[in-house]
Amino acid sequence: MNQALVRATNQTRGTVLCARLENAGGRAGQNRGLLGREGLEPGTGMLFENGRFTPFMWMHMFFMRFAIDIVFLGRNNAVIKINRRLEPWRVSSVVFGARRALELPAGASDESSTQAGDLIVFDAVD
Repeated sequence: MNQALVRATNQTRGTVLCARLENAGGRAGQNRGLLGREGLEPGTGMLFENGRFTPFMWMHMFFMRFAIDIVFLGRNNAVIKINRRLEPWRVSSVVFGARRALELPAGASDESSTQAGDLIVFDAVD
């Protein structure tokens, strides 16, 4: 995926998981992530991709100022695990097989009824 904004739709449930998802980019962007932000607007989020060829992903909330949902996706963009309302200064689950992670406003996964096993599709935002 490129740097353009994309929409993440839960194809299984027929709901929008995130209307405007920004790609975290390369290593520097992924290290910075959401740090320094005051929060996420509803419908926004950040996409992280596992480009390090590691068999797992995990995220940390060190120095964060707000809670988020983290949705971990496998090779086929199927939801493997969801960490709901992860608070600042916490560490996410270590998720084996995760290829992508979506950081979303706290409650976004519940609002879209997203569950493990659901298929997520990405479309370009105009």
